[in-house]
Amino acid sequence: MHVLILGGTTEARRLAENLTTGTRPDLRVTSSLAGRVGAPRMPPGEVRVGGFGGAEGLARWLGEHAVDAVVDATHPFAGTMSSNAAWAAAATGVPLLALRRPGWVAVEGDDWHEAGSLEEAAGLLPSLGRRVFLTTGRLGLAAFASLEDLWFLVRSVDAPQASAPPRMEVLLDRGPFTLQGERDLLRRHAIDVLVTKDSGGEATAPKLAAAREAGLPVVVIRRPPVPSGVPIVATPEAAAAWLDDGIHLGAFPDIG
Repeated sequence: MHVLILGGTTEARRLAENLTTGTRPDLRVTSSLAGRVGAPRMPPGEVRVGGFGGAEGLARWLGEHAVDAVVDATHPFAGTMSSNAAWAAAATGVPLLALRRPGWVAVEGDDWHEAGSLEEAAGLLPSLGRRVFLTTGRLGLAAFASLEDLWFLVRSVDAPQASAPPRMEVLLDRGPFTLQGERDLLRRHAIDVLVTKDSGGEATAPKLAAAREAGLPVVVIRRPPVPSGVPIVATPEAAAAWLDDGIHLGAFPDIG
């Protein structure tokens, strides 16, 4: 049986590790990485890097490589890839599962302001602060390029290469981050507003706690929905169980 993991996340690596432990000798696992991050953390098993050429290209790849099941474990904001996966799975009849870490939930003391896009987030900033900690990654900085009166600390794994805010300092770093480290960062740069995508997970969550302690507003960009009809699980273990059931039963179960 051949399983394709659309990866690039911690959950995708954990799933690949789970499936290649040796307890499933007849299972072939291929992880696909988009190639947008330099020096990615490579999962075990077979790995391919780069795009498929859209939904039709992915459908061809599934057929040419005799893929029996696909797990979409991409970043919660990789909406285009998820849409392509849903189309390709429907076109080929290959079962598809979405593996999505739960989103963050505001708690007492949080001052969250939700936005539906980077552009909407940029529109909220002038009324919230002047020194922005921007943690939405290196892509999409053009949405903030017109905010000439604001100063930005941009944290990303790789350096931005496109249009960006004129008053900006770039911090190249990769999580997981610590609460004390985030406290120090906010204090050192006199940050008064945080912008983040609702990526979920523990690796980058300490910034939210640090902002809460400091009484800072946080602009939280909502994640796009998983394509309609695609079953969803929250953990690599649940995804592995879904695959095991499909192997043993000869059919992949629906997940309510």
